Amino acid sequence: MPEAPSALDDLLALLDLEPIERDIFRGRSRSALVPRVFGGQVAAQAMVAAGRTVPPERPPSSRLRSSRGVPQPHSLHAYFLVPGDPGAPIVYEVDRIRDGRSFTTRRVVAIQHGRPIFHLSASFQTDEEGLDHQAEMPAAPDPETLPTAEEMLPRHLPEDIARRLVEARAAVDLRYADTPPWGSVGTLREPRSQVWFRTHGKLADDPLLHVVLATYVSDMTLLDSVLLAHGRGGWAIGDVVGASLDHAMWFHRPFRADEWLLYDQESPSAAAGRGLGQARIWTRDGRLAVSVIQEGVVRVPR
Repeated sequence: MPEAPSALDDLLALLDLEPIERDIFRGRSRSALVPRVFGGQVAAQAMVAAGRTVPPERPPSSRLRSSRGVPQPHSLHAYFLVPGDPGAPIVYEVDRIRDGRSFTTRRVVAIQHGRPIFHLSASFQTDEEGLDHQAEMPAAPDPETLPTAEEMLPRHLPEDIARRLVEARAAVDLRYADTPPWGSVGTLREPRSQVWFRTHGKLADDPLLHVVLATYVSDMTLLDSVLLAHGRGGWAIGDVVGASLDHAMWFHRPFRADEWLLYDQESPSAAAGRGLGQARIWTRDGRLAVSVIQEGVVRVPR
């Protein structure tokens, strides 16, 4: 397994797109645990593409650095259309929908083999003051008291699957507050899951970079709560077939993805071969940073 700092550098390089023409970018893919591109990667790369076109425009950089005063993301809404091919590059075409005084809107289409595989709408806002309130942060154990992925995964999964999962997530320190679904197969539990996460290493100060990393991580565990309600272990052990369908995020307050964030997730519904997950991401000091909703295919193999 690569060293954690190297893994983070590799992830940042993966997310740092190559400019092809004005508003057209190319991203790499890498092999995944399943024969398709990881949805969090596509969503994160699309946010990079959108952010690169928001004035004053960000120059290409492995750290995605930006100038001060750039409008920052406040929401994204995305649809996963068809599975991506991990063996082929992805082209991202950005449509500059609107450049306003306070809000900037972009639409991004991801294309492989000549057809769209994903599209995203993103809205950016310049900083301003306004009304301010939030819900209370839920209780959760301290992240330092929880086992790391390297410690936990081999307890519940076959060695080869555990090793591949650890390698796939090596850039992120992700710690479950309770047993994950593939560690409690056959046990019906409350459809709720908590995960602490942060990157394995420090990041540059660009707020877009931290939004991009949170977007990447947000697709890793959100549908776990659906599985818990039915005693299913998920795609890691093959007792369900699943894929993300759509994904939405709202960025309420500044945060850093290289500091501990609590991903508090629950599932209010599963029906018709689909499961819904909703979540909030909290900073360690109790600020509500992000709200997330995702629906995905959740089918039982016949």
